Amino acid sequence: MRVLVCVKRVPAPGAKINITEDGQSVDATNLGHTMSPHEECALELAVQLIEAHGGESHVLTLGTAEADEQCRWAASIGISKATLVDAGSMDWDPQRTASAITDSIRSIEEADGGFDVMIFGNESADTGGFQVGVRVSRALGRPMVNAIKGVEVDLEADGKGATLEARRETDNGFEVYQLPMPCAIGVKEGITWPRYPTMRGRLASKKLAVDVAVSDAVPGGQMKVRLNRPEEKVSETVILGHGSEAAPAVVELLKELGLMS
Repeated sequence: MRVLVCVKRVPAPGAKINITEDGQSVDATNLGHTMSPHEECALELAVQLIEAHGGESHVLTLGTAEADEQCRWAASIGISKATLVDAGSMDWDPQRTASAITDSIRSIEEADGGFDVMIFGNESADTGGFQVGVRVSRALGRPMVNAIKGVEVDLEADGKGATLEARRETDNGFEVYQLPMPCAIGVKEGITWPRYPTMRGRLASKKLAVDVAVSDAVPGGQMKVRLNRPEEKVSETVILGHGSEAAPAVVELLKELGLMS
C-alpha cells in the first residue's frame, strides 16, 4: 500500500510567540520550530501501516525552505520519500494551501501511482483552521473523517476492495466508520506514540533526496487582518502555611470561596 502524510512546520509548543510590528506575521527570531503533535502521530501511524502491510510512505509539506528539517525528521523515523512545496513564506490562507497540496498530490500520483491513504493532522498547532485536509480530500474526491483516534486496514475486505476502519472518540464511546480506499483521515494526538529516530535513521535522513516543488496556487477568499497575541496570564502561588498552622488560613479561604459558612 501507499500512504501519504501531510505535515506543517510550526513554532515549538510552549515558546513565547512574538508578533511583528505590522501585526501580519510571527517574529521567528530565535524561535524554534517543529511539527504539530497531531502530525507527529500521523507519521508514526504511516510507518506502522507500512510495517504491517508493506509498501511505501511519503511525507508532504508546504512551507519555507526551512521545512526541509521536518521532511528529514520524518525520514529519520522510517518515511520513504519526501516532497517540499516551497511556498516562499508561511503567509498562505487555507484555500491556497489546500490547492497547492492537491496539485502536488496529483503530480506525485501521476508519476508514482495513487495513495491508498492520505493522513492529515486534525488541525495545525499554530492556526488551528481544521480546513486543509477536508479541502484536499474533497478536491480529490475521496472520503474523509476527522478526529480519528484508531485505525485498522483490511486490504481484502471479503472481495469488496480494501477498506479502512476509523474510530472517532465521543463522550459515549467511539463512532466507527468504514471507508473504502483510497481515502483520507485526520488524526488526533494519542492515536499512536511517536517513536524517536535511531542513529541509523538520522544518518539515512541526511541522504534523503527531498523533492522540491513550486506552486502557482492563487490566494483564496480569506484575508488576514492582523495577528493578536493574547494577554499573558500570570498566576501566583500563595503558601497558606505548614502543618496544623495552616488550618485557620484554609478555613478562611473556604469561607471566601463560599464552600463553608
